[in-house]
This record gives sequence, C-alpha cells and structure tokens, in this order.
Amino acid sequence: MTQFLPPNLLALFAPRDPIPYLPPANKLPHEKKVGGYIGVGTFLKYFEDPKETPPPVRVETREERLERRRRERAEQVAYKLEQEIAVWDPAGISNVTADPFKTLFVARINYDTSESKLRREFEVYGPVKKIVVIHNTVNGKPRGYAFIEYEHERDMHSAYKHADGKKIDGRRVLVDVERARTVKGWLPRRLGGGLGGTRRGGPDVNIKHSGREDNERERERYRLERERETSGRGLDRDR
Repeated sequence: MTQFLPPNLLALFAPRDPIPYLPPANKLPHEKKVGGYIGVGTFLKYFEDPKETPPPVRVETREERLERRRRERAEQVAYKLEQEIAVWDPAGISNVTADPFKTLFVARINYDTSESKLRREFEVYGPVKKIVVIHNTVNGKPRGYAFIEYEHERDMHSAYKHADGKKIDGRRVLVDVERARTVKGWLPRRLGGGLGGTRRGGPDVNIKHSGREDNERERERYRLERERETSGRGLDRDR
C-alpha cells in the first residue's frame, strides 16, 4: 500500500543508513589466550601451621557487654551504699531538733513554702519550739521536707494524727514521726530504708498505704529502752 503514497509521505518510511562498523575494543572470548587452570598446591607453603595458630580471642556480645556494665554499676552503687551506711550516724547530725520524740517529720512540702507559713499551719496543734527546713547543701534550694519540734509531746501526736494530708500552698503534705533517732537500725530512703514504696513500679509492686504505722511498735520499744537507761543512770547517780 505504501507505493500509492505521495513522495512526501514515502520519505517518512525510508530506511536509515546502516550503523557503521567499529572493531571491538578487546578481543573476543574465543580469541583470548588463557593459561588454564592449575592446582593450589603451590600456595600451601603460605598457609599457617595449625599447631602454631594461637587460640581465637573470644569477643563478648552486645548482650554480654550490657550485662557486664549493668553488673559493674550495681556493684559500684552497692559499695557506695555500704560505705554511706557505715558512716551513718543520726545522733551526730548538726542542726537538728533537741528531742526526737517531740519532733514531727513533714514531707512533700511546696518548695515555695516558707518557715513562717509552716509555723502558722502547725501551731494550731500546739506551741512550736523549732522548725528545721532541709536545704540542698550544694545550691541551697529546699528539698521539700522539714522537721518540726513541739513544746509538748502530746501536741506532736495531735499533729501526727490530724495534719496528714493537709493542703499547704497547693500541695498535700505527709507527716510522720521522726524515726532516725527513735527507731533502732532505722535508715533513710537514700540508704535503702524508709517507708516510701508508693512509686516503685507498677500497681503490683507499689504499696497502697503510706506505711506510717509499720514501725510504731519498734519505736515504742526503743522509747521504753531509752527511758529505762535514763532511769538507770539516775539511780546510779543517786547512789
């Protein structure tokens, strides 16, 4: 059918010029000369003698490295904790109240709460003798807890019963008796002791109560021993 087309359209179907031939840059595979395959016996002298080979060095895996570092950190923390427990002496702490049995421990205090505000809030239970607000020894900022000493022990017990959960400057405080100097063998939370356990982990780990009454019997036993020792020294003095 193309023979019936006009010349201007036939020119569109005209074949192109053939591709010019160029010789190959390299020889064809069948034209190359190869040396053929030989054995590897000549290279045996370069191999290492198995008898002289040192034992392979075992490299710890990522899991083993993480476990080792975790174990080392735990050992360092345990050693530091042991050293701090050895030098822990609550009776030698400076800037404390005079009578621990008249002292109330107040925690979860607002950092902006002043000593005068604490005095006003806790004087409703009885006359306050001394207030010690604990501050950070490095930057001087309050640490959120304080010790309040009352004139009479009954006032301290009244505050212990009624002031727990009291809202001061937008935060509900937690009150407890001083245990460092009234319970034998007592350790603070930073040394592995304390009563805090409401934020250890999940609901199956955390305790549901504050733990204030857990050591009341031990505290009372220590109190009786102290009174017995004091009365014994008084009798010896009278003799």
